[in-house]
Amino acid sequence: MEPENQTGVSEFILLGLSEDTEVQSLLFWLFLVMYLVTFFGNLLIILAIFSDSHLHTPMYFFLSNLSFTDTCFISNTIPKMLLNIQTKSKIITYENCLTQMCFFILFGELDNFLLAVMAYDRFVAICHPLHYTVIMNPRLCCLLLLACWLLSILVSLLLVLMVLQLSFCTELEIPHFFCELDQVVHLACSYTFLNDLMMNFATGILAAIPLIGILLSYSKIISSILRVSSIGGKCKAFSNCGSHLSVVSLFYGTVLGVYLSSASTQNSRTSAIASVTYTVVTPMLNPFIYSLRNKDIKHALKKLFS
Repeated sequence: MEPENQTGVSEFILLGLSEDTEVQSLLFWLFLVMYLVTFFGNLLIILAIFSDSHLHTPMYFFLSNLSFTDTCFISNTIPKMLLNIQTKSKIITYENCLTQMCFFILFGELDNFLLAVMAYDRFVAICHPLHYTVIMNPRLCCLLLLACWLLSILVSLLLVLMVLQLSFCTELEIPHFFCELDQVVHLACSYTFLNDLMMNFATGILAAIPLIGILLSYSKIISSILRVSSIGGKCKAFSNCGSHLSVVSLFYGTVLGVYLSSASTQNSRTSAIASVTYTVVTPMLNPFIYSLRNKDIKHALKKLFS
């Protein structure tokens, strides 16, 4: 029997990562711990930066915003997943699904743009150190942050508004632990060519432009570091961008890994499990990367606790 159009859909069913009861119990505690570590880890980074006047610089201004974005990014999906496991319910309302989808795209794109802006900040700091304070002035920093927010909001609203135009079938099971855009669109009974086109544009062009900017910035940074004569000078210059480079490698490495694994397999559940790396693991590891590799953050955290 062919699935019928259902224009007034009221809810979706999130199948999650596993249907096994024992596995779900394990997943609950695992994701609860990961969420708490991520939330408090990023919160400590933000508090340390705001409490220490020595960290009121463009680099740490963008880092505090990245920590805020990571906190919102993971808070958009994991609490609902934990609630569904605890209540043994897989239902998410249509409105909540669209809201979750909107904020997921928003903070995902914001993460992407902020990493590119932070790469530009490191480029100016290493390649033009004498003009750093003039170029990276507070006005430019605020404008760059505003541009990141506006672009992310426009992309998320456009993609979600296009989903609103779709009519859905009676089969409303999402093989994921959150309302992932691609999975929701593929449940539609209506014409989805424009949705697929915009999704490819958003994930392709809008993801490629920041990545190209990051690669160009680091190509200039590496060439500038190689021109430094002393080994100590090279180490000091590299340490200024080591943490950011680690975060960039982790973010794009996991996203590309999930994308390639999704392209090579038709198993939606496998893709959902793979997406845990960039939706949960990456935001959780970012505070550790910056706190363990950055002496200024270590010092600020010590002052904060003391």
